[in-house]
Amino acid sequence: MKINIAVKCMLAVLMMFAARAGVAGTLAGSAHDFSRVNGVVPAWNLDQKVCVVCHTPHNSNTSVSDAPLWNHTVTASSFQMYTSPTLQATGLSIGGNSKLCLSCHDGTVAIDSFGGTPTTTQTISSANNIGADLRNDHPIGFTYDTNLVSKNPSLRDPGTAVTIGAGTSSKVGTIASNMLFAGKMECSSCHDVHNTFTVGSNGSGMVKMAAAGSSLCVACHNK
Repeated sequence: MKINIAVKCMLAVLMMFAARAGVAGTLAGSAHDFSRVNGVVPAWNLDQKVCVVCHTPHNSNTSVSDAPLWNHTVTASSFQMYTSPTLQATGLSIGGNSKLCLSCHDGTVAIDSFGGTPTTTQTISSANNIGADLRNDHPIGFTYDTNLVSKNPSLRDPGTAVTIGAGTSSKVGTIASNMLFAGKMECSSCHDVHNTFTVGSNGSGMVKMAAAGSSLCVACHNK
């Protein structure tokens, strides 16, 4: 059931989880702040909820373990995964983390399908609709470890130091700690869903590193 909850309450809940990760959330005002869409308060979110589109403090989807207190309908799509003769990674499959991203970005689930009330009134824009065919997108859902690096020396070891974000909103760590999820490459390896470490404007694709010098690419690719 969709509930009328104060934005401050939801922000407090997410900040609690963010604090455990040692980061501070900056979701409000980002491309994932659905209190406004293209500067306009949407008809499906007149209360201007910021967090409840994805999270809820009560009656959450307990089958989702990859995000706290999940509140959005999860995609049921079957995905076509990236393939290439040069790809050394095997066993590519959609991880739970990426599946939650694709629960809007595959275009089959409406943005306002949350709180246990599936609707189809507000689907994602065509520019942000990845679809279920991921063969033309960067591979995800594979294990990135030293074994993979030994097969493909053009990859950096997952223990390599990287910095995501910039200035005061930055975090120094390794590829494994800053970009991988349970040792795997997922959507959020490159994209910053909560805008915490996003570099540049909201039009940057909410990426964790600046585009200049292809820094996001060379963080993992030793080129």
